[in-house]
Amino acid sequence: MTWAPPSTLAAASTVATLFAMNARLRAERLALDDGRVRWTYRELEARVRRLAGVLIERGVGPGDRIAILSRNRAEYLEVLLAGGWIGAIVACQNWRLSARELAHCVELVEPRLLVASEEEAPRLAARAEPIVVFGEEYERALAAASPAGAPVALDPEAPYVILYTSGTTGLPKGAVLSHRAEIARNLVMRAELGIAPDDAYVAWSPLYHMGGAEYSLSTLMTGGAVYVVDGFDAERLAALVETTELGWLLLMPGMVGRFADVLEARGTRPAGVKLCGVMADLVPPADIARVTRLLGAPYANTFGATETGCPPASSNLIGVGVTPERLSKEQSRFCEVRLLDEDDRDVPDGTPGELAMRGPTLFSGYWRAPEANAEDFRGGWFHMGDVFVRNPDGTLDFVDRRKYLIKSGGENVYPAEIERVLREHPGVTEVAVVKKPDPTWGEVPVAFVARADGEDGEAPSAEALIERCRRELASYKKPREVRFLAYERFPRSASGKVQRHELERLLGEEAP
Repeated sequence: MTWAPPSTLAAASTVATLFAMNARLRAERLALDDGRVRWTYRELEARVRRLAGVLIERGVGPGDRIAILSRNRAEYLEVLLAGGWIGAIVACQNWRLSARELAHCVELVEPRLLVASEEEAPRLAARAEPIVVFGEEYERALAAASPAGAPVALDPEAPYVILYTSGTTGLPKGAVLSHRAEIARNLVMRAELGIAPDDAYVAWSPLYHMGGAEYSLSTLMTGGAVYVVDGFDAERLAALVETTELGWLLLMPGMVGRFADVLEARGTRPAGVKLCGVMADLVPPADIARVTRLLGAPYANTFGATETGCPPASSNLIGVGVTPERLSKEQSRFCEVRLLDEDDRDVPDGTPGELAMRGPTLFSGYWRAPEANAEDFRGGWFHMGDVFVRNPDGTLDFVDRRKYLIKSGGENVYPAEIERVLREHPGVTEVAVVKKPDPTWGEVPVAFVARADGEDGEAPSAEALIERCRRELASYKKPREVRFLAYERFPRSASGKVQRHELERLLGEEAP
């Protein structure tokens, strides 16, 4: 006899139903503030219901895609909530993409409707799909619409949001996040990082990015306030730190040192921050110590991805004022992890292996990408493409992305090893190591470095940095060249990561 659990429907909460519950329980509490508008949960729910009515009138139903192209603003989150309200899938477009890349991402999801801000709408003007533009047109549509009823009943596995990968090895892929994944990620984040349900969140990173969209939705699912900021406005962020108690203040690599400078210049006294930062491996250790001291908050020494959420390594914090000497991660208690060799066999402790994970926070797969899904979900585990080493105490050390591996004279060289050594130099503010073809060794590492101003005599020479690597690493791992590049010239993704393929392209352009 097959067991049919009677709880199937009773357990089917979605992002929209949880938001609606908070709108009832916390009706007069602040939900959204973007500096232009300030809405309570009651006001936001009323607007979401009207927008859901607009979407229904435009023929959008469960499973249909809505492609949104806009910079950060409160209405963006309305679209995410209204899409979930009617069971649609919201595909968050990256406004930084080239025309070719953007066309690929929109066409990939075959949207029923386009939504755009005034400044981005012209980029979609040639498309055949109907479009709704924020501003007067949008507000008129809401005012005229009949509010939708209760959120539609959905299987929690139903696709909800599509976020795109960076596309460093080709055109972007669309990662599908279900209602189940969003709810599980919310619970895991709060359980492991100590973020309370009603803690406020600042959404300054692009809302087409996990750090903007996902953490905003998690806040609106639990009754907190979301402050929407259009990009990394250090002065605005510092002002919020001074006046507002915050849960997790997201700080991306490449921005930590600059934000610390602003906090120091303002003499900021935080109203209260529980946690700051992300991707500690990409931040100079001295900057971590400085920003945590200024904020009075520990730094998140986690490792996750759009596909996984905060796990698989989301249980470790760097204390206030600590300059970390090692960045070992603690595995999340809410997922399973394996480290595998090239034949998908488990590797022993101390041996680098690709991390494979399974657990409730995982995404559902890549949209319309059967080959990628078959490869990345082989064996019933999601293979992340990231290489780690497990230590005797069970902690995990990040080695590098598998695709960044440099094969030099038959030896494996991981760029992150070299970057870690160079980043510890007080005169280095940014570093990225890439591969360069070599007729003798096959490939060799080349380091791009941004130096400090040198007012204190700390700006290093190329020879000094290579010698530093020679002392700290095996000789074959030292960079063959060090090229100095101004900090602001480092190409970056929306998450603040340096785009290595652009640096490799620069090397290729210089080749004879």
